[in-house]
This record gives sequence, C-alpha cells and structure tokens, in this order.
Amino acid sequence: MAFLSGVLLVQQLAVLPSLWWTLLLAPLLWPAIRRPLWFIPVFFLAGAMWVSFRAGIILDDSLPHELEGRNLVVEGRIVDIPRRAEFGQRFELEVARAELDGEAVHVPRKILLNSREYSFQPRAGETWRLLVRLNRPHGYQNPGGFDYEAHLFRDRIRAKGYVRDDMAPQRLDRVPAWYDIDRWRQDLGDRIHSLLQDNEYAAIIVALANGDSRGVGAEQWQVLRRTGTLHLVAISGLHISLIAGVVFFMTRWLWALPGTTVLRLPAPQFGAICALLAAALYAALAGFVVPTQRALIMLTVAMAGILLRRRFPPSQLLAVAGLAVLLYDPLAVMSAGFWLSFAAVAVILFVMHGDRSGKSVAWKLGYIQWAIALGMLPLMLAMFQQVSLVAPVANMLAVPVFDLMAVPLTLLGTLMLGFAPDVAGFLFKLAAWLLQMLWQALTWLADLSFSQWTQPAPVWWALLCGAIGVALLLAPRGWPARWVGVVWLLPLFMVRPPVPAAGEVWFTLLDVGQGLSAVVRTREHALLFDAGPRFGDFDTGKAVVEPYLRAVGVRRLNSFLISHKDIDHIGGAKSVLHGLPVEKVLSSVPEILPMAQLCRSGQSWNWDGVDFDVLGPDDAGAGRRNDASCVLRVRSRHGNILLPADIEAKSEKKLVETWGDRLRAEILVAPHHGSKTSSTPAFIEAVAPRYVLFPAGYRNRYRHPHPVVVQRYVDRGVILYDSASSGALEFRLNANGLDVAAYRARHRRYWYAD
Repeated sequence: MAFLSGVLLVQQLAVLPSLWWTLLLAPLLWPAIRRPLWFIPVFFLAGAMWVSFRAGIILDDSLPHELEGRNLVVEGRIVDIPRRAEFGQRFELEVARAELDGEAVHVPRKILLNSREYSFQPRAGETWRLLVRLNRPHGYQNPGGFDYEAHLFRDRIRAKGYVRDDMAPQRLDRVPAWYDIDRWRQDLGDRIHSLLQDNEYAAIIVALANGDSRGVGAEQWQVLRRTGTLHLVAISGLHISLIAGVVFFMTRWLWALPGTTVLRLPAPQFGAICALLAAALYAALAGFVVPTQRALIMLTVAMAGILLRRRFPPSQLLAVAGLAVLLYDPLAVMSAGFWLSFAAVAVILFVMHGDRSGKSVAWKLGYIQWAIALGMLPLMLAMFQQVSLVAPVANMLAVPVFDLMAVPLTLLGTLMLGFAPDVAGFLFKLAAWLLQMLWQALTWLADLSFSQWTQPAPVWWALLCGAIGVALLLAPRGWPARWVGVVWLLPLFMVRPPVPAAGEVWFTLLDVGQGLSAVVRTREHALLFDAGPRFGDFDTGKAVVEPYLRAVGVRRLNSFLISHKDIDHIGGAKSVLHGLPVEKVLSSVPEILPMAQLCRSGQSWNWDGVDFDVLGPDDAGAGRRNDASCVLRVRSRHGNILLPADIEAKSEKKLVETWGDRLRAEILVAPHHGSKTSSTPAFIEAVAPRYVLFPAGYRNRYRHPHPVVVQRYVDRGVILYDSASSGALEFRLNANGLDVAAYRARHRRYWYAD
C-alpha cells in the first residue's frame, strides 16, 4: 500500500520529481531495520521514484517539436492487429529508422498511424517503409472526459499521425517471422471470421480466441456495458484464471495416476507448472496486452505458494501480486482494469472467508456476484459515473455460459483449426449459438429502464464513506449493526455538484478539437450550443458532451441549439439527442434533426433572471451555410456572452448595423474558429470583449486561429484563450465578477503535451 501510494502521488503531479530524492532511501533504511514501521516511508519513496524513473524514460522518447507536421520516411514493424475504421485503417508501428530529407532523425519507438489508402492493407508482423506526418500526442481535456493523452502515454505511444500518399508504401519483408505472436493472432481471427461468415457473434468469438475485441459492434458493447458484463469479452483475468484452474486440477490428477511420478515431482507442483504454461499460452493469444500481463503476474504469485510448498494468507498473496504488477509496470495504475481486477479479488477474499460448506454452488455464485456488485460500487461511480443495477443477475447467467462453455469451445476450436477445420467450425458455431441464446436475456436486462444508474462522480470524502459502508454491509454474520452501512453509503448518492445561484451564469467552452460545443447553465436550466464534430464512428457528442453534462449533474437539456449543418458543429448532435432528454431543439437546419424548430432573429427567453436572445440569422441570411448560423447572446446582470458560431464578415456587418453597441459582451467565442473570413475590426469594436475564445484543434489543417485575426484582438487588449492549449474553459459570471479556469492548466499532469 505504501508503494502504491507513492506511485499515485506522482500521478497527480504536473512535473516529475527529481530522481535525486532516491538518495533518501539509504538513511531511511537504517531505522527501518530496527523499527519495521519505517518501511512505510521506504516503500512510499521507492514507489514514487520507481514510477518517476519509468515515466521519465517514456517522456524522453517524445517527438521533437521541430519534426511535427514534417514529411518523414520511417521504417518499422506493424505491432498488434491493425484496426479497420470507416476511413481506412489504424495501426501501431514500432519504428526502426526514420529520415527527414535523407538524414536520420529520432522519432519515438512506437507511433500510431492512420491510412486512408484502401489499397494499403498492412498486417501484423510486417515491416514497411512509409512516408508519414506526425504530431505529439494531444487529446481533448474536459471535466468527466476520457484522458486520451494518458491512454497513449500508458501504451508508450509518443507520436501519432497519418500515412501520406506522396510515396507508395514499400513492403520490406516477404513473410513475418514464424514466432511473431501478432501475426498468428491476426491469422487466427481471419480464419474464425471465414468460418463464421455473417454471424453477428463472430467478433465476440474472435475476442475470446485472440483478445482482439475491436470488431465487436457498438450495440453489443452497449448491452455489455448496461449489464455489467464487459469483463467477459476478450481474454480477461477471469478467463485466464479459469483455464489455469482447469489445467491445474486435470494435470495434477493425471500426474498422480501412475503413482511413481509423484516421487520425482509432487502432483500439486506439476499442476502449478502446467497451469502457468497454459495461462502464458492463453495470454500470448491476446498479444500479452496489459490486462493479461497483470493476470499472469497475479497467477504466478498465487502458484508460487504451491511451488514453494508454503501456505500464505490470501491477503498476503494479493499484496505481493499488487507489488509485482507495480514493479513490472507502475503505469498500470492509469488503467481502470488494474483497480477493478484487484478490487474484485479483494472483495471475493473478504466475503468468502469462513465455513460455507453447507451452501450450494448456485448460492455461492449468487452471493459472490451480489458482493462484487456492492463492493465495486464506490469504485465504479468514481471511475465511470455509472453502475449496472442488473449486473449480479446478468453475471449469474453470463459467467457460466462464457467461462464454462463458450471459452472452452472456442479454445478447443482453435486447437482443431490446424488439422480438422470442419470440426473447428462446428465448435465455433456452437459457441456462437450459446452466445445468441444468452444475448436474448442480456438484451432484455439491458433494455430495462432501471438497468443502469448514472450520476456525477462522488467527492473524495463521499467515496471514503462509501468504502466504510461497503465494508460494514459485507462484514461477516454476527458483526454488530451491519445495517449502518446503508447510512454510510448515502453520501455517494446525495452529494451533488454545485450549481449557479439565481442570476448567475456558468459558461463552459468544451474542448472538442476543430469544432464547437458550449454549455450555458443557470440556476435551474441548461443550454447546449452545438455538439462538436464527428469522425467516422467517433463523435464528440458521446465522447465529450455527455460525460461533461453527467459530471456537472445535468440530467436533461432545456434547450439544444445547433447553429448550422457543418459536421464540426452538428456531428455529435444525434448522440446527444439519443443520450439525454431534450425539451427544445433550435437550429438553422431543422429539417435534418428530429423535433427541431427553426432559429430566427428575435427569439428570446428568460431563465432564472438570465436573458437569452437569438440575434441571427434573419430571413436575408438564410440559405448561406456559414452566414446562416444561429447567433446567441446571453445577458445577465454580471456580464454578457456572445456565441456567433461560424458567421463571416457579411453577417458580422449586419449584426453591427442592427444591434450596434448592444452587441457588447465580456466573453466572445471567436466567429468561425478565428478564421480570416471573420472577426472584422468593426465587429470586434462593437462587441468590445474582455475575453475571446478560439475553439480550434491542435495543429489543425486550417491553421485556425489566423495570425491576422489574433493580432486584431491583441491590439485591442483582449485576453485570448484557445481550447487546444487550454482544454475546456469554464467561466463563472457572478457577484464577485468573472472567474475563469482552464481545465488543462488546473488539472495538468506530467504527461500532457507542452
């Protein structure tokens, strides 16, 4: 726990601490020899220094700034299985060599690339020579949102970019090495797909066989998420433990049959060795990805007791396994799987002590599922802001089907592929049929209105109270006043995020890259202005807007205003409309959105003492895409906000002529992302903003904001912010004035892009 605490401390820092702190270990070790309590600061410091050392190595492998956006020729091997997207493919490349204008340069060892060339079909294990353009990792930074930069950092990916078509990709080898695991994994997936053509559960069977779950459909993920059965897809720690357990007991029994073999090696030790080998082979099918590495380490620690012929307390084995995982990869704490796997095992160990020999298998399975659901409640709310209420029932049904039937059939089919493909196909189809039967029950559970509870993440002290409540409720029978645990759980659900006071306005410009999405909140109401872009099957409505609204406690939108039909504004609209109840939708293009009404100049309303006015478009501006954008002004006694969307010079002139100095606003979202087609001197003069916000993507291809536009605002003394470097921008207009907070600066971590 001390080592883990040291690792966690560093993960909260904006800058890595100096490794010179390691010198303190020597003086701390001396008193620790005499007083074991001193080992707590020893392990705490060791954990902090170990993760700092490992993280520093990764940071040193970053892409130099001067190479961003340059044409680079790289040679490297495709690692992991390429992912097919709506536009081409995405794959990871392990770089062996890189050149700029014929001269060798340093690029990160591992990079993430996209290719839109459909004729280019790389496969895992192949070596290629490519012309690419790279950028340093950069992701959206918003309250409640997914930290993509942390994800790439954990995976040791220090640059991402795309393959250019100026030079044709060149294959540098004919056949990958026979021992290339990723090559075998991709071939296995292709063969299973060929045997299960047009089967909607083929992707799940592939995930169980080789750990590649990227082919599972969005609707299937939704069912798994709402029923709390996500952990059953792909090669999880549960599956590895099951396979190891089956192999352990079978080989121990077979080894003991002759009688004389146990004189050479005891049957339990032989079983433990075979179990570890089987687990390692199964983990290899998943490409030794981080979750399987963690499961393999935990299993090795558990089997070590058998190999050493010693009995260790389960809690001690769990602690040693945790320490071993952190020594192997201290960045494992950045993965939700690390916390969920260790927490689940800890809950099982906590509730299964004592004599339960009189209970049936069904009772034990049901009790464990109920205990896991309750025990994981604080953690699930903290990490995902949602928890499945039907998970105990769903897992009671799904765990036996997956682990006792589907997984063994899939593995047996995998073994039969080499010499009996027809038999293998039959086994895969049987596993898919079992999943089809199970899916009917899971879909019914997922469709229940109460299947999933969603709320904002609890504050830290509420999580502490929740942990105490869980421990009391799961305490052994006979523990006094266990029911008090329910009272301790209440803060998890009753503590709500703060809201504006009457007359106040809280405004947030979300970081959605090259696009626009903003939220305006008053005491009792919330408005969303645009929903950001969509790229293929990814959109910021689902990835950014919904998580933000959930994080700040907004359960419904009173108004959703979509300025115009450009994909960087309307791209996430359908996800928002599907995920949240919306009372009213206004748009300049109501014909392409359900329930939408036309926005027109002159529309206005008042919420909680705050006025909202639609200033455009008028009838003369209708029909022109950018100049037809809805323009919204928010007026309060503490200040004004102007959101002009993508209007250009002509609409700006019309607004100035119509409204004059009534356009004045403390906060201006720059028209058209800071394009040179907008932000005319007359418009800036009329608005006279104190702050101007540029909603633009990192190193976007339009080069927004334009330097000329930036200079216009600078010349007038306006304070500039852009979402690419600031993340989400939060403004609070209240009686104390105007408070501003940039999310990227306030929550900065050492792995963030400079």
